[in-house]
Amino acid sequence: MATPTERRLPQYRPDPDGTHPPLDYAPYRSTTLRHPTQPLVLLPQMLTEVTGPLLGPGRLGELDNDLTRQHAGEPQGQRIIVTGRLLDGDGRPIRDSLVEIWQANAGGRYRHTGDRWPSPLDPNFDGLGRTLTDGDGRYEFTTIKPGAYPWKNHDNAWRPAHIHFSVFGSAFTQRLVTQMYFPDDPLFSQDPIFNSIPDEKARQRMISRFDLDRTEEEWALAFQFDIVVRGREQSVFEDEEEDE
Repeated sequence: MATPTERRLPQYRPDPDGTHPPLDYAPYRSTTLRHPTQPLVLLPQMLTEVTGPLLGPGRLGELDNDLTRQHAGEPQGQRIIVTGRLLDGDGRPIRDSLVEIWQANAGGRYRHTGDRWPSPLDPNFDGLGRTLTDGDGRYEFTTIKPGAYPWKNHDNAWRPAHIHFSVFGSAFTQRLVTQMYFPDDPLFSQDPIFNSIPDEKARQRMISRFDLDRTEEEWALAFQFDIVVRGREQSVFEDEEEDE
């Protein structure tokens, strides 16, 4: 039986089918400065890194998963409900997992000191949320549909509307980050982040599905976005957290 100091995080097989983007992708100019230029070094995981900090329900607030009710006033824009399941490679639910999101507001502006393009900030919208998956691996957020925004990567560059997702295992070292897009966005064809995914089927797994059944009449539209952490149908994950 392994002693506490001998415990290790699970090792994942290399991406065999072009699901994930390359670390250096010339059309996405930031990767030139961000990608590793030396061989990666495997750092051993000690007990504190594998088991902590705690990510349970005691760390969540009542309105953490409803981004439309975190301030005294209502945010501007189209209310949406985003639901989905967090699954492993065999389709089994991943329970009690922390799911976090961050996004731009309806005008395509982040509440961030580095975002200075002339679209107004919304005083009633921070763009941050988190929740835990239930016994069936389900999560739910109520938020505002984000707007597109310019990002100066290339001539007349605009990012498609998207929401960033972060999912955790039992510790911060067990974290995966992806992005959710919306159906029929006209900006897909010119977005190098979306198109850095080599496999077309994998790109389509990043696009949410409109969910009429989950829509609330006279209140909010709904979109479904499942996240699969391993296997042939796995979601696309970032190797490093990006600002855009």
